[in-house]
Amino acid sequence: MENAATESLVGQVVVFSFGGEEYALPIGRVQEIIRYTPPRSIASPIPWMQGVINLRGRIVPVCDPVLRYGRAAQQEASDADTAWGDGQMIVIVETANGVSGIVVSGVSEVLTLTEDQVETSPTAAADCYRGVAKVGDRLIALLDPDQVVGGIDQAA
Repeated sequence: MENAATESLVGQVVVFSFGGEEYALPIGRVQEIIRYTPPRSIASPIPWMQGVINLRGRIVPVCDPVLRYGRAAQQEASDADTAWGDGQMIVIVETANGVSGIVVSGVSEVLTLTEDQVETSPTAAADCYRGVAKVGDRLIALLDPDQVVGGIDQAA
């Protein structure tokens, strides 16, 4: 895989889950992972914007990817994700427009991906997906942090 888009997907990623599926972000874009704190609700036209949190004096917008990308087939798993209960985390990511939080069910590991494990996903219509990693029997969707929270910076 010679293209630059694929090469940028190779390296260390943080693996987490929401909606019953596994996803990953490049570790260099993950600032930190914190225990879930209910965001303070703010008025927003963006339905997947949960609100904001105070992270050591800094206001950080928080989004719920299950509400943004959830599918009907994942509804049962999504119900557990949106219950705002035990085990949930907020992944704080650096984007081109600042820092944002993503609510996840849990963070499982940090993986180092090689070229032979990563494929670009020609079937993914959403621009938030950069590819898919094949790790054993698992398929892990590789996300673009700028696209996952795209629009949330303006909402906050």
